[in-house]
Amino acid sequence: MTGVFGDVLSQHARAERIDRPESETFLTLRLNGNGAVRRKIGEGKTPLAFSGYRVSAGQFIYSRIDARNGAFAVVPKELDGAVVSKDFPVFTIDHSRVDPRYLLGFVTTANFVDGIKRLSFGATNRQRVKEEIFLHLPLVLPPLEEQRRIAAILDKADELRTNRHQALAHLDTLTHSIFHSMFGDPVHADGQTALSELLTSIESGKSPVCEDRPALPDEWGVLKLSAVTRQVFDDSQHKALVAAEPDDRHEVRPGDLLFTRKNTPELVAAVALVRSTRPKLLLPDLIFRLRIADQAVLTPAYLHAVLANPRQRSVVQGLAGGAAASMSNISKSKLMTVRIPVPPIEHQRTFAARIAAVERLKEAHRKHLSELDTLFASLQHRAFKEELR
Repeated sequence: MTGVFGDVLSQHARAERIDRPESETFLTLRLNGNGAVRRKIGEGKTPLAFSGYRVSAGQFIYSRIDARNGAFAVVPKELDGAVVSKDFPVFTIDHSRVDPRYLLGFVTTANFVDGIKRLSFGATNRQRVKEEIFLHLPLVLPPLEEQRRIAAILDKADELRTNRHQALAHLDTLTHSIFHSMFGDPVHADGQTALSELLTSIESGKSPVCEDRPALPDEWGVLKLSAVTRQVFDDSQHKALVAAEPDDRHEVRPGDLLFTRKNTPELVAAVALVRSTRPKLLLPDLIFRLRIADQAVLTPAYLHAVLANPRQRSVVQGLAGGAAASMSNISKSKLMTVRIPVPPIEHQRTFAARIAAVERLKEAHRKHLSELDTLFASLQHRAFKEELR
């Protein structure tokens, strides 16, 4: 049976005046169906008094702007009573007709998200998906018992992915533990040296006009900030270069150490070591490449680890300026003043070998996670084509 979203969702349209936003709990949505989370005041622009919605646990919510990126969720119990702006429509779910887990599975399928992207494109390539349009989109509605069976299958597959993500997070913790056990707190270590004495240069690329899609194998791509933001290089985060000739001097290569010079105050000064990458990727102007003067004195693995250390990164973030509270920017000259401890090269190489072993474990987990992602997408596709019998 096929219906529309309006058959199972009723919009919660009563807005209220939020006079003291600093005392409220704010909700925001992760992309790609990864749920609703609390947004702390200060992450981005702190809102003034505004007219918005107060949500209840169990309600369905989406982002008008980021629906095209899978920003859908059911409000969890811990965010009951949180507030959102009017760019986050809120709906009551008719549980007699649809299972919430089934609903979330449906709106995160590749086919549905692709359809939303087509609706979102316009003069700005980022049009909002209005409620009246969303509520008239088609929705496959098998009997409730079948919905629950499909949701249970998808939940089990998703649990496997969650376990793999947790394993990767534990390995990240192990990396920090190895650094701390070998080198301690870098901020208070003796014998610190300025980066100006350790680097030959800090380079940046350009940010030409790109299409809002990944580059095809034979196309050049330009890195997005998200390629570095998590402090692990992700070469899938790029946009296709279409309106300019590539400058291969800015090509990203294995061994490069990348640093985000401009971002929100919480995300600026992220650093990632390029261990491997697809070809034909270019550096944008918002990401620096740090060139080490002598790798017999300083190894890329150690420099990455010391700059990624939370204590050291906080010091670097303190050097950032910016006209707006929502964005921070670090200049090359200020970055060159950063001082770091430089332990004996033998210790750095021992550290690098240990981290390389951890990275091999991570790579195995990432490969398995990729396989689980493919399995999950296949199950989603089959489930909503009524092929999971």
